Amino acid sequence: MILALVNLKGGTGKTTSAAFLAHALHERGRRVLLVDADPQGSALRWSEDAEVWPVATVALPTKRLHQRLDDVAGGRFDDVVIDTPPLEENAGIVNSVLRVASHVLVPVAPTPIEVERVGAVAEAVEDSAAVRREGEAPRMALLLTRTVPNASSTGVYREVLTTAGHRVLPGEVRRVERFAQAWGDPITRAAATAYGDALDALEVPA
Repeated sequence: MILALVNLKGGTGKTTSAAFLAHALHERGRRVLLVDADPQGSALRWSEDAEVWPVATVALPTKRLHQRLDDVAGGRFDDVVIDTPPLEENAGIVNSVLRVASHVLVPVAPTPIEVERVGAVAEAVEDSAAVRREGEAPRMALLLTRTVPNASSTGVYREVLTTAGHRVLPGEVRRVERFAQAWGDPITRAAATAYGDALDALEVPA
């Protein structure tokens, strides 16, 4: 599996999601490579600052990622998780990622502005089919993030997105300090979080 975290803008939880998903896969016994394709390098710096970081992490912020990933991974990994830059600012890099991704996960907070941006991401994913070897777009799903317990907005926007034809994973990532303050610290028991549930929904082997 090559799982890309994609969104139109920054600040949507892509890096946090990528890191937790990579660790959840590692905890399941998978050989995982976390690729930081964002020129800002947040995921790579997180891996360097954390005292313990069992996931192999490399920087590859290039429009030629689709040409270089095989050489970087070297056939040594079961799964690759890619943290991408904002699509709006670095379309070339993101489009390169979409050429090789098998799955695209879009973290979305239940707010009007973030829900509105999903359409642009979906369009980019669909357009990537024209330059992919198999001629089909990667599988795209949405993951609701930064949700508030018992807030009616979560259900409302889930229905809005589903009605619009998007696949929304059944779980949700709550707005909690563990995720909000995670950057720079080691990640433990990631598979027991909503990110582990997301992998189940994506039908990733346990």
